[in-house]
Amino acid sequence: MINIGINQANREEIAAGLNQLLADSYSLYLKTHSFHWNVTGPMFTSLHLLFEQQYTELALAVDLIAERVRALGARALGSYSAYAALTEIKEDQGVTKAETMIRELLNDQELVIRNARALYPLVNQANDEATADLLTQRIQLHEKNAWMLRSLLTE
Repeated sequence: MINIGINQANREEIAAGLNQLLADSYSLYLKTHSFHWNVTGPMFTSLHLLFEQQYTELALAVDLIAERVRALGARALGSYSAYAALTEIKEDQGVTKAETMIRELLNDQELVIRNARALYPLVNQANDEATADLLTQRIQLHEKNAWMLRSLLTE
């Protein structure tokens, strides 16, 4: 029995939302890592390093998200098929143009932000400060990543 001041129904619903965040984050990790390996062109060095910084942070983030799911008493998803069933992030489809990579990652970062932000009403209603703190940190980081990617694009 878990008695942390959040009822079981709310814990399950929050965990489901966090599993969505986990699926989005892991899918974005894979895509960013692929783009890191495959980027070419005059911006190669800067993008190679930026993508590495972003995928490395995501690799750490998925652990924090999964651990929060477990703390709420639910099972953290951990398979490609489970992530693919939940996320709207499209896999790397063999993109080769650096600008296309940037635009795709920007859109994906913003998707993660919107999905994470959508959890706030439930988390706040359940007085789940720990998950609210995790969401705040994730949103802040994804907004910074989105800003950095957006800054690389010419209008």
